[in-house]
Amino acid sequence: MKRRAVITGMGVISPVGSSLEEFWTGLVEGKSGIGPVTRFDVSALPTQVAGEVKDFQPENWLDRKESRHMDRFAQFAVAAAKMALKDADLPPEGLDKERAGVVLGCGIGGVITFEEQKEVLMKKGPGRVSPFFVPMLISNMAAGHLSLAFGLRGPSLTVVTACASATNAIGEALRIIQRGEADVVLCGGTEAPITELAFAGFCSMKAMSTEKGNPAEVCRPFDKRRSGFVIGEGAGILVLEAAEHAEARRARVYAELCGYGSSSDAYHITAPAPGGTGAAKAMALALQDAELTAREVDYINAHGTGTDANDLTETQAIKSVFGASAYSVPVSSTKSMTGHLMGATGAVEAIASALVIERGIIPPTINYGEPDPECDLDYVPNVARVKKVAVAMSNTFGFGGHNATIVLKKFAQR
Repeated sequence: MKRRAVITGMGVISPVGSSLEEFWTGLVEGKSGIGPVTRFDVSALPTQVAGEVKDFQPENWLDRKESRHMDRFAQFAVAAAKMALKDADLPPEGLDKERAGVVLGCGIGGVITFEEQKEVLMKKGPGRVSPFFVPMLISNMAAGHLSLAFGLRGPSLTVVTACASATNAIGEALRIIQRGEADVVLCGGTEAPITELAFAGFCSMKAMSTEKGNPAEVCRPFDKRRSGFVIGEGAGILVLEAAEHAEARRARVYAELCGYGSSSDAYHITAPAPGGTGAAKAMALALQDAELTAREVDYINAHGTGTDANDLTETQAIKSVFGASAYSVPVSSTKSMTGHLMGATGAVEAIASALVIERGIIPPTINYGEPDPECDLDYVPNVARVKKVAVAMSNTFGFGGHNATIVLKKFAQR
């Protein structure tokens, strides 16, 4: 029998709030965290909005000297992990550190550091490039810092599958617990990609919205007027525990993580497979792993980026897997409020899904005003919905054809 895994603590840094309660309140109130870019001059760029984290002060979570040697994406991860462990009532000194690990997702890594040090190289020469450049840049360093900060000597991994990274990381953490390799795993994702170079690159791909109206209304997943995604930043960390470990210490459980599916489109480096075939496979595998049927799913937290291709193919994938019941299951995209947090997005959305199960409220898809005949499911438009949810699914899909889905359910002791 597979070991069961439960979520006992969560921490989040996001454009709609940098605490669990602020994040949740923002989602259920339909608050947009998207606004004008403030980090650099965007006047020459077609896209000028993003989901920035405005209230993060690294010194609130880290020693000042230590924080200077960490890129923003790693700072986010440490802060969110400290929140999650406190939320789980699981102080690091209370852990068996040989039986505790870390699995994080990160799509890009220290791009802020990369840009800063390239300027140093060009203006001051190679001798002035920071000796911390590489340790601050590489994507695995967020996981490394969590292991170091809390003394965790179990498995420590980083998953890089673009926008599917965090969901893959959570799924791989599930497998570690199921295999008996750890009792506690800090898992999730982190990303801080709002830089001039990254922004220019996404603009050149013509993937981001170029609308110049009200920034809060720019991201419109599944709406006929959708015009592209909006980039965001943040981190989500979950404390995943073996069920017997959580029960032994009488921990509060948000939800059980019961299913994980992953697939590859093998179709195109950026475009999803026609009909959402790869996405559908990941969803079907996650349900099979959870030993559940599509009819038992009460809510889907969609990838829902607000791009023409994603929203259509994800809708098609849901229909393929769910059949007639696709029209009765609520589907919402919290990216309409947070923006697209890239490698962190799956973690933040997993946290939202766990809270939906615990609290019985489904966050809306905001800015939904003009239905698309080809995207014709129940997208929970504009206003949160009170609904008892026993099973939730969360989808993420990334460039390179990566697809990942997890299934969560209300925890019940056997």
